[in-house]
Amino acid sequence: MKNTTSAVKANKTVMVLLILGLSTIIFPLYMTIIIAFKQPSEMTNSISGLLSLPKTWSLNNFREAMEVTDFWRSLRNSLLISVSTVVLSIMVHSLMGYTLGRNKKSKFYNFVYLFIVSGMFVPFAILMMPLAKQTAELGLANWFGVVLLYVVFYMPMNVMLYSGYLVNIPLALEEAARVDGASTWRTYWKIIFPIMKPMHATVAVITALAVWNDVMTPLVIMAGSSQNTLPLAQLNFQSQFGTNYNLAFASYLLSLIPILVFYLICQKQILNGVVNGAVK
Repeated sequence: MKNTTSAVKANKTVMVLLILGLSTIIFPLYMTIIIAFKQPSEMTNSISGLLSLPKTWSLNNFREAMEVTDFWRSLRNSLLISVSTVVLSIMVHSLMGYTLGRNKKSKFYNFVYLFIVSGMFVPFAILMMPLAKQTAELGLANWFGVVLLYVVFYMPMNVMLYSGYLVNIPLALEEAARVDGASTWRTYWKIIFPIMKPMHATVAVITALAVWNDVMTPLVIMAGSSQNTLPLAQLNFQSQFGTNYNLAFASYLLSLIPILVFYLICQKQILNGVVNGAVK
């Protein structure tokens, strides 16, 4: 009886926490949607005015926001940078994670692993000005230079994730492949790389989300060029005298759709990666 009562109390506590957590997501999303559909004349300083639904649901804000941000061109640039970064990150970081993860007993490889992971503690503000100067001198003040920097910036986290996931992959698979005459290179691409599919999805979502929403790196590296990403183009809604929240929130909703669809596609693999990582 006591166990049943404790279980009921625990379930109630979990439900309360879930409701509180859900409210922190639903309320900002609700505000974003209603402001995106409202007209500037409907924006008031009162709480009731901000929370109220639009008098008329119109797509005018979305049309104007797309014109101001040159939406399709900015979207193309964001997709180009994000997709390139994700593909390169999966290919390069998974290989590095495999190499370092399988050789942690070696002092040299362990030092290299710790050195790479320590990069997570270096803030971008320290590297910002030197990187801006170097990329300009090397002719990399463009989207390609931004992609290269992203691959380096997210290397520490991704290498750590891949190395940790390798714990769930038994060495017996690689030993069997070697007995059959497969080289280390062939073993990795034919056996290990496909097995790490759940972690590929996790890394892809984490990296894509960070790249998609980043403002500082493209702003610093591609300053003065016409290669605006969506976050950079959305800066047009801010002026010296204020911010056009209606158009800004409409643009935010439009930019949310691609990354949301990408997450939904990878969601199943991410859940599998979490489950596999929890069981050893």
